[in-house]
Amino acid sequence: MLDTNSLQILSAPPDAFEYSVDVLIIGAGACGLTAALAAAEKGASTLILERDATPAGSTAMSYGAICAAGSEPQAAAGIADTPEALVEDLTENTQGQLDRELAQAVADISGETIDWLMASHNIELTFEAAWTGFGHRAPRLVAPDNRSGVKLMAMLQNAVSRQEVTVVTNARWDRVYRDDSGDVLGVGAVRPDGSVEQVGCRALIIATCGFGANAEMLAEFIPEITEARYYGHEGNDGAGIQLGRLLGANIDHMSAYQSLGALAVPHNLVIPHVILIGGGIQINVRGERFQNELDNISGQALTILEQPEAQCWMVTNEQLHQDALGRFEEYRQAEALGAVKRGEDARDLAQKIGVPVEGLEPEVTATLAHVRARGTDRFGRDFSGASPLAGPLYAVRVTGALFHTQGGLSVNKHAQLINEEGAVLGNVYAGGGVAMSVAGTG
Repeated sequence: MLDTNSLQILSAPPDAFEYSVDVLIIGAGACGLTAALAAAEKGASTLILERDATPAGSTAMSYGAICAAGSEPQAAAGIADTPEALVEDLTENTQGQLDRELAQAVADISGETIDWLMASHNIELTFEAAWTGFGHRAPRLVAPDNRSGVKLMAMLQNAVSRQEVTVVTNARWDRVYRDDSGDVLGVGAVRPDGSVEQVGCRALIIATCGFGANAEMLAEFIPEITEARYYGHEGNDGAGIQLGRLLGANIDHMSAYQSLGALAVPHNLVIPHVILIGGGIQINVRGERFQNELDNISGQALTILEQPEAQCWMVTNEQLHQDALGRFEEYRQAEALGAVKRGEDARDLAQKIGVPVEGLEPEVTATLAHVRARGTDRFGRDFSGASPLAGPLYAVRVTGALFHTQGGLSVNKHAQLINEEGAVLGNVYAGGGVAMSVAGTG
């Protein structure tokens, strides 16, 4: 982890930079690699500085899923969608607390970016037709075929290599040089042997992570999530945000974050929400449901932490279990490790997972009735079209966890850093976990 107190903004550059590029990118995660592809494609000499020995970041710990409206995979599935519809959904989901201009800019290029990555750079993505709801009027996700961020990172790294973009790993950047006008002139990065490489640039892109691993920043900006487990990359230390602030940037939406109530315990594997979307339920240790499983999946981390033992069980059926096995690498790992428990029916499953039969059995019976009636339950969940919880049932014990923060450096629709008054700060851009998102303030 970088000591953010060691960051320096220096007005006097070294006598000479060892080499200079048009575009210098800090961070070789999905954002940094994609930015490098775009810059190199336009003919810009491009270099990436990556602090770790192997590029990974938050993307490698995710499903590698990307939300986009109007992409060719979406159209091929027969789904008509528009950037305007995506912005409307985001606005409603955030209760209007997002930056609408930024959201519109992101939505406008979301579909074409997916198409560009697939057609121009051989990034193989499949359409997630089953992943719908959660405030989105239509399925919008694309992801690698095994729903693995590791695979997405590998494909992006291969694409960058084909573009002959250099990625310098083990480069612990700790100083930035800028002139009196505010333009960044270059960056100094400490190498493993203690030497410092000085790289000049015409533009700097900060594409580092958020601050999920920084306990002090979490306590300051998101105190309600500090008791949750952190399931994210340790590089989310807020260093990029600190750099931007030293350069004069504003910060925004710092209370926003993504957490999920789907981290298998003690196995630390993410269980896919498709088993709930398709008709599964959550029960606590009393065998009782306690919420609408499809409402505010990020906020469910907190509601699960409020349950006895701060855990719950995700219960699903044979069909949804097999579907998850076929599509999600982490779910396959969970079953191999014994995290997925099986019962012939609700009574048998209750005994296998140690919850009261008198709690679970009535919940499953009631859910079956709602599915057959295509009705709505006491939590407001609509079971129309859901797969019935009948036959063999499966359960995985999970808890709520913080995955990543979504607030960060303020940027305009061109991803340029801006100060509190909205003025552009020289030639510096930001994206990925270090920048403010379109998730609103919470």
